Amino acid sequence: MKNGPKIYLVHAADVSIPPVVASFRASWPEAKVVNLLEDALMSDLAADGKLTDAMIGRIVHIGHYAVKAGADAILFCCSAFGPAIDECRRQVSIPILKPNEALYEQLVAKNGTVSLLATFQPSLPSMLAEIAACAKEKGTQVNVEPHLVEGALQALLDLQPDEHNRLIAEAAAKQETCDVIALAQFSMAPAKVLAATRTAKPILTTPDSAVEKLKVLLA
Repeated sequence: MKNGPKIYLVHAADVSIPPVVASFRASWPEAKVVNLLEDALMSDLAADGKLTDAMIGRIVHIGHYAVKAGADAILFCCSAFGPAIDECRRQVSIPILKPNEALYEQLVAKNGTVSLLATFQPSLPSMLAEIAACAKEKGTQVNVEPHLVEGALQALLDLQPDEHNRLIAEAAAKQETCDVIALAQFSMAPAKVLAATRTAKPILTTPDSAVEKLKVLLA
C-alpha cells in the first residue's frame, strides 16, 4: 500500500458520492477510492418492505467482489442496510465500516449534548437507538437532540445545493445549548463549510469521521 490503500465506497444513492470523495481528497488524498453505485438497493428495499435474505446476500456479494478487485477496506455509504453489512463483515476479511459508526464513536467519546441534524426523517429513530447503544457500550452519558431540517433534502433533489446548504446552516445556527453538532446524512456534508460560519460549535460529518477512522485502521 505504498501508493495509498484502495478503498471501495459502496453507495445506494448517487448523492452520497461527491461528499465522501471530497472528504478523502481533503484528508487522505493518497488513498485510491473506487465508487460502486448499486441504486436498485433502495428501491428494492422499499418494495420488499424489509431487509430480505436475498438482499443480505447481495451486500455480501459486493463485499467479496471488492476483495477480488483488490480493496484494502470497504466503506458502505448507505445506512439502511446495517444487518447486511454485519453479515458481510463476518464473511469478508478486510476492514468494513458502516456509514455512521465512526461518527457515533466520536459523539460518545465523552459526556455531553449532541444536536443531530437530519434531512431524512426515517433515519432518525434508528440513529438515536444506535447512538444510545454506542454510548452505553462506551459508558458515557450522551443526550441527543434530533432536529429535522425541513425542505433541505427536497432542495438537494431539486438540484438546489445552495438552498440545501443554507437551510442546514440556519438550523446549525440555532443550536445554542449543545456541545457538538452532527450532520446525519452523507449528503449533508457539503453544508459544513457554510454552517461553520454560523456557529462556533464543533460540526461533525459522517464522511469526515469515516475517513479519519479508516486512516487509523489502515495505518
